[in-house]
Amino acid sequence: MTFNITAVKTSSNGAWQGDNPLNFAFPLLIIQTALIIAVSRSLAVLFKPLRQPKVIAEIVGGILLGPSALGRNTTYMDRIFPTWSMPILESVASIGLLFFLFLVGLELDLSSIRRSGKRAFGIAVAGITLPFLGGVGVAFVIRSTLYTAVDRPGYAEFLVFMGVALSITAFPVLARILAELKLLTTQIGETAMAAAAFNDVAAWILLALAVALAGNGEGGGEKKSPLVSVWVMLSGVGFVVFMLVVIRPGMKWVAKRGSLENGVVRESFVCLTLAGVMVSGFATDLIGIHSIFGAFVFGLTIPKDGEFGQRLIERIEDFVSGLLLPLYFATSGLKTDVAKIRGAVSWGMLGLVIVTACVGKIVGTFAVAVMVKVPAREALTLGFLMNTKGLVELIVLNIGKEKKVLNDETFAILVLMALFTTFITTPTVMAIYKPARSTHRKLKDLSASEDSTKEELRILACLHGPANVSSLISVIESIRTTKMLQLKLFVMHLMELTERSSSIIMVQKARKNGLPFVQRYRHGECHSNVIGGFQAYRQLGRVAVRPITAVSPLPTMHEDICHMAETKRVTMIILPFHKRWNVDHGHSHHHHQDGGDGNLPENVGHGWRLVNQRVLRNAPCSVAVLVDRGLGSIEAQSSNIDGSNVVERVCVIFFGGPDDREALELAGRMAEHPAVKVTVIRFLVRETLRSNAVTLRPAPSKCKEKNYAFLTTNVDPEKEKELDEGALEDFKNKWKEMVEYKEKEPNNIVEETLSIGQSQDFDLIVVGRGRLPSAEVATLAERQAEHPELGPIGDVLASSINHIIPSILVVQQHNKAHIEEMTVSKIVSESSLSINGDTNV
Repeated sequence: MTFNITAVKTSSNGAWQGDNPLNFAFPLLIIQTALIIAVSRSLAVLFKPLRQPKVIAEIVGGILLGPSALGRNTTYMDRIFPTWSMPILESVASIGLLFFLFLVGLELDLSSIRRSGKRAFGIAVAGITLPFLGGVGVAFVIRSTLYTAVDRPGYAEFLVFMGVALSITAFPVLARILAELKLLTTQIGETAMAAAAFNDVAAWILLALAVALAGNGEGGGEKKSPLVSVWVMLSGVGFVVFMLVVIRPGMKWVAKRGSLENGVVRESFVCLTLAGVMVSGFATDLIGIHSIFGAFVFGLTIPKDGEFGQRLIERIEDFVSGLLLPLYFATSGLKTDVAKIRGAVSWGMLGLVIVTACVGKIVGTFAVAVMVKVPAREALTLGFLMNTKGLVELIVLNIGKEKKVLNDETFAILVLMALFTTFITTPTVMAIYKPARSTHRKLKDLSASEDSTKEELRILACLHGPANVSSLISVIESIRTTKMLQLKLFVMHLMELTERSSSIIMVQKARKNGLPFVQRYRHGECHSNVIGGFQAYRQLGRVAVRPITAVSPLPTMHEDICHMAETKRVTMIILPFHKRWNVDHGHSHHHHQDGGDGNLPENVGHGWRLVNQRVLRNAPCSVAVLVDRGLGSIEAQSSNIDGSNVVERVCVIFFGGPDDREALELAGRMAEHPAVKVTVIRFLVRETLRSNAVTLRPAPSKCKEKNYAFLTTNVDPEKEKELDEGALEDFKNKWKEMVEYKEKEPNNIVEETLSIGQSQDFDLIVVGRGRLPSAEVATLAERQAEHPELGPIGDVLASSINHIIPSILVVQQHNKAHIEEMTVSKIVSESSLSINGDTNV
């Protein structure tokens, strides 16, 4: 069906009046968009296990919808993607592209590039020149084999286009890959990002040159004078200078004015900026460089540090990268016809292009990185990271196709090359780059070491948000001893990485301040609270605080935490429990929990709970989980003379076993603090239990969530007892005057523990997780567990129905050999006397 393009109407009169909506521009656009997004999203889900960036799914989606696969069916092509509809689809996609490049410019922080400085610059230069030269070489071969004499493009533009196509690194795609692989905040990540940013800027300049040259050869008949491309380049440079000299200060003013009133960004300024994107796009198009260049430069002019840039991203990001951008990649895929690559020669060319691109990029980067003293393994990783193509690459190819520099076959070959190089990045980097392992630590090792006065205690405290700050500070403050032992605190702010790339800006911000950066949500204080709390604490001059931000998807968050603990040689990780009790400050300190139901915990979500469980399982050091019931809250602070919030009354419940010994060790640290009063309550084993061995059986697998995990290791009870006695003896000798020590022989452990928890004598109870339980604790194995990760005693105290008043700190000691944990349920008593009735759970 032939169509007169001028006769295309926007919208139809509807099916009742005999109109087919697919013959009208707008309904067809809706169908195309929906189809493209559905396909690319489902592919993204499929590629997720391979850890592939979204771009890949979108290009592959386009290729599948296009002439390579489904498009072989001509009726489908004529109905869904007829030729007359392509300019419309591409215009809509280009709007997405324009704003996306504006976002890329916005996220590209020139100052951070200056900081990574010379190394990154050297690496980027090598990473561009080698593949560029390779591309020029390949261009000669391709030009003579794949083009007929008639449609051969001019030498200059074809060489530059091929060079640019092979030497680009896709900055936005690289950022996502680095975030996925947890390398963003590492040294190698910073270098890669900075080098990619240099690379990006250089590629844009080369692209502008290529376009200027290509525009020169067009127009069939008369050749335009070669001076044209010189004029284009000069006006391009003029444009950039004008943007940076005139517009940048203007945007600074706009950003300042725009985010004045209580953190709300003014609508008019946002609109002004968005219009600015369009205008600068038009300006570069007018000059003769592609319009996206203008948008990119405009993005660079916007200040990165205030609220304004952050808000802009939030406003336009989802719409642009979720809806419009996939259209652009898909249109690239639609233009790619793999069937055009025919015959051995063409496939040979494809191989040649891929090899040249990879070898040039990887070897170039590797050589220079080794020269600037990057270790070989990291240098190789950098090479593969810089080999990421993707977004910008496709833009270059599309422009080349538009300008008739690339024919269909060359275009298809280059698209496949971009796909391949990006596809291999993640798997190879994961295979090559393994961060170094370091020593395992627990508190016991620290106090046992000879020069324990010089050793510093390193703690990694994790937090979800401002709500955790005060309780963490009070725990840390009470551990901070007045003796020689230094305390180094790493504060890790955990943030979930969602599909939105503004998390990448958050990472850049976090890296810039070096402080945990919390996005300001509805309330403006959030950001300042987390930073302010620790800043004030740091200024009291008591502790060295190093803030870090972890931005990663919840299922792999624990890798971040364990990796950080390992690289920073941390002795203990403190995690916030996934439930928090809010103390209502209105009441007096004493009856705030009487209401029972009146104080339900606020739950941050099951995902965070799983993070904690995985950290407990994989940590390279000891771990403590803090169940916060209003520690360090306002009333607790006001009672302190110097205003520092320290936990004043601490109780350690000691049964025995490695976890309890570690808890005791921690209490020893607290006992040194002049303001902290520590009470140790030791529960003795009842006579009836001494004569009976308690045997635990593995629980049936289906009730993992309901049973406690104990260590599956054969322990010599006598040796354990000796260690326990030794630890208590040391403890008593060392802190005799400062610590109150009680022994109890309870009839019912749970009741005793609860009575301690329900009394108002303590602010914090420290217990071991009890994975090598004493006979006493082992009897609890058949309780239905509410939070098995806390161990039997911790679970009793953390339960929300027991009206416990103090906060709980559950300590797990790091065990050298990674012994498997096993969930156990049933207790079998070997003598006639049954314990608690030998019942099945």
